[in-house]
Amino acid sequence: MRIGELSSRTGVHERLLRYYEKQGLLWPERAASGYRSYQESDVDTVLRIRRLLSAGLNTETIGQVLPCIRVKAGNLVPVCPEIIDDLQHQRERITRAIEELQASRDLLDAVIAAAPLTVSSSAAPASR
Repeated sequence: MRIGELSSRTGVHERLLRYYEKQGLLWPERAASGYRSYQESDVDTVLRIRRLLSAGLNTETIGQVLPCIRVKAGNLVPVCPEIIDDLQHQRERITRAIEELQASRDLLDAVIAAAPLTVSSSAAPASR
């Protein structure tokens, strides 16, 4: 199938599909004319890539774990024990990022709570 069909079937823009190829996540065949030719299995690969991106992994990590990820009963399942440590490290990284965002939100909540009642979000800053 051509890139336009893969894009339609996965909901992923053609530009992103080319990016995935550049990152080594997709390996389409090339016709003599230079057109990309995708296999039926590439639909599933793109969907796995999207799910792993949604899970917070970057494309470099996805490139390392993608060959060892399968879909079983709708869930992504690692089939190579050696990637579990990498996935654990990624989970820890995401947990730290969540904690930092929560601390930022808490600080912002404190700043908002300290605002005088007469200050509104649409009020202009006071002149000096």
